[in-house]
Amino acid sequence: MVSYGNLLLYGVGGIVVAGMALLVALQEKLVYVPVLPGLTKSYSITPARLNLGYEDVWLRSSDGVRLHAWFIKLFPNCTGPTILFFQENAGNIAHRLEMIRIMLQKLQCNVFMLSYRGYGASDGYPSQLGITRDAQAALDHLTQRTDIDTSRIVVFGRSLGGAVGAVLTKNNPDKVAALILENTFTSILDMAGVLLPFLKWFIGGSGSKGPKVLNFFVRSPWSTIDIIGQIKQPVLFLSGLQDEMVPPSHMQMLYAKAATRNRRCTFVEFPTGMHMDTWLSGGDRYWRSIQLFLEQNVPENMERTAPNENDSEAM
Repeated sequence: MVSYGNLLLYGVGGIVVAGMALLVALQEKLVYVPVLPGLTKSYSITPARLNLGYEDVWLRSSDGVRLHAWFIKLFPNCTGPTILFFQENAGNIAHRLEMIRIMLQKLQCNVFMLSYRGYGASDGYPSQLGITRDAQAALDHLTQRTDIDTSRIVVFGRSLGGAVGAVLTKNNPDKVAALILENTFTSILDMAGVLLPFLKWFIGGSGSKGPKVLNFFVRSPWSTIDIIGQIKQPVLFLSGLQDEMVPPSHMQMLYAKAATRNRRCTFVEFPTGMHMDTWLSGGDRYWRSIQLFLEQNVPENMERTAPNENDSEAM
């Protein structure tokens, strides 16, 4: 006869196995959410709605996927830094425009907003390999432009965008001047343990002592904790302590890992900041923290902006 205890054990085991199978089968749908509930994939607004001058940019990723982006300039001859912005996992770049509008004003910068494959007007389906290629295509485009200071390209990523930005920054030490991470997770495996605690034993995330069964099945691990220590450029960490999605401890672990090898790391906490509104709840201190970081680590190229001697003689 099968005892009640054995039945209970089998039942719990079945739930765990079912949970693991669901996580493996639906992982892309859990990690990438191009369309918010009740909305469509298309952009709800464009920068023009906020009176922002912009350029529609169409790119090709290295595997041929057609990508869309917005390049927004504060004003035509802006010589400030150019922010390459990578968004969170849900929605599209149109949902970040209000924040970008304020960023332009506060930082006196240009902003390049990329739609990952499968997001917004971009073709394809999202994956870690694919989005990594998309990010590289965006950076390559910026480095070839003649209307910006290509020595002042700064990568800014929030949540998933931070994972994307970390990989790009590590891979391009001579093209990216600095990296800004906001409310970014250590890895997707660690986040799976946060969202589905009963799977922690099977997840080989940070500090896990389990058998790491799921590691072999995760197609988009986004293991920022393994990347951050390899980044040589300055890094600014912006952490909202009320983050309801990514535990603030993830940002603390990322900073600790980076700071052991990189002295040019800065960590700033915002006591009331939640996952999506740290930029808003942080107020002037949020923007001033970024401004100081840029002034210290991405200074204006004086050779580029100084008046030409021949111009002076012609006046």
